[in-house]
Amino acid sequence: MRGKFPVFPMGILALLASTAARADILGAATSGQFGFQPTNSVVADHIVQFHNYYMIPVTVGISVLVFALLIYVVFRFNERANPTPSKRTHNVTIEIVWTVVPALVLVVIAFPSFRLLREQLIVPAPDLVLKATASQWQWHYDYPKDVGGVHFDSMPKDDSELDLAKGDLRLLTVDNAAVVPLGKVVEVDVTSTDVIHSFAVPSLGVRLDAIPGRLSQTWFKAEQEGVFYGQCSNICGINHAFMPIEIRVVSEAAYSAWLVDAKKKFASVGGVELAASPLVP
Repeated sequence: MRGKFPVFPMGILALLASTAARADILGAATSGQFGFQPTNSVVADHIVQFHNYYMIPVTVGISVLVFALLIYVVFRFNERANPTPSKRTHNVTIEIVWTVVPALVLVVIAFPSFRLLREQLIVPAPDLVLKATASQWQWHYDYPKDVGGVHFDSMPKDDSELDLAKGDLRLLTVDNAAVVPLGKVVEVDVTSTDVIHSFAVPSLGVRLDAIPGRLSQTWFKAEQEGVFYGQCSNICGINHAFMPIEIRVVSEAAYSAWLVDAKKKFASVGGVELAASPLVP
C-alpha cells in the first residue's frame, strides 16, 4: 500500500514516523496527523524512507547520547562526589572522538542524501511539461502547444463557493486545478513574476523555489489517481497563506477529455512553447 513504510520497533520512532492520514484524503494533511502524508511518487517514497531509516535513528541516537552524558556529568562531577575539584584543560582522546564521530555521522547521512537530491533534480524525459508561474498571490499554469496551449490562473475558492459534501477543503481547494495524467512523467517548470515563492506538493515529493527571472525544474510521476494539495511554502507577503496548489491526477482518457473542455473554457490567443523557454543558470 502506498504511503506506508515499516518503521523501527521503538514506540517513539513509530509515533514520529507514522503516516496516520485518513485513507480517503490522498493528498492533504488531516486533523491530528503525525508524520508524512501518504506518498504518490517514487521520490516521495524515498523522502519518507530517508527520514525513517536515516534521520530518525541519527536524531534519536544523538539525543539519547547527549542526555546520558548530561546525567553522567551531573552525578559524577557534582560537589558532593568531588569535594575537592580538579583542574582539567583538555583530553586528546575525547577531542579526537568528538571530532571523528560527528564526521562519520555526516558521511553516513551524505550518501543517501546526495542520491535523493540527484533523483529530485535530474528530470527524466518528460511526457508532459507543466509551467507553474507564481505571483502575489496566485498560481498560473501553462500547458505546451502540443497539448493545446492551455493556460489559466488558479486561486483558492471563497468559503461561499466550497462544497464540503463533495470533498472541498477550505484554503486548499482552488477554482481551477492543474490536471495531469496518471503514470506519466510530469516536468514542472517553476518561476515567479515578483518575489520568491515555493511550489510544494508533499504527497508528490515536490518542493521547489519559484525565483523571479529563473526557470527551475522538478518532476513527479503519480502512481494513483486522486487530488493532491500543496501550498506556497515561502513567506511571500500578506496573503502568503492563500496560495494553495491543487493537482488532480486522472486517467489518460479523463485527461484527454479535460483538455478538450479546457481549450474551450480557457480559450485565448496563442500558446506557450515550454520546450523553447530559456533556462537561467
